[in-house]
Amino acid sequence: MNLPTDQIVELKALFGEVAAAEEAGVPYLLLRGVRLPGSSSPDSVDLLLCPVAHSGYETRLFFAEQVAGPRPLNWNAHVRICGRNWVAFSWQVPKGTTLRFAQMVQAHLKALR
Repeated sequence: MNLPTDQIVELKALFGEVAAAEEAGVPYLLLRGVRLPGSSSPDSVDLLLCPVAHSGYETRLFFAEQVAGPRPLNWNAHVRICGRNWVAFSWQVPKGTTLRFAQMVQAHLKALR
């Protein structure tokens, strides 16, 4: 797994602790205790970013637990990755764009605003 170091440094600056992992050849970035936007409940949670195409999405952002936001979300993924259970809602980032890792996370978190 060869992820851009500058983008991982950028993630750390914005979100704190970041750990890279790989499962079945797919890269993931674990972000611990990320504070969620707005009035989300819980207000912080571990996130797992898959910065490549995954299950029909350009990128995926998995949550350690389901989050309540300002509107209902379609929580359509319940998966086990890197020895942990994760959930994700249906949210597509713009196709064909070259977002940096931090921009990917922010694009997914827009659904919670």
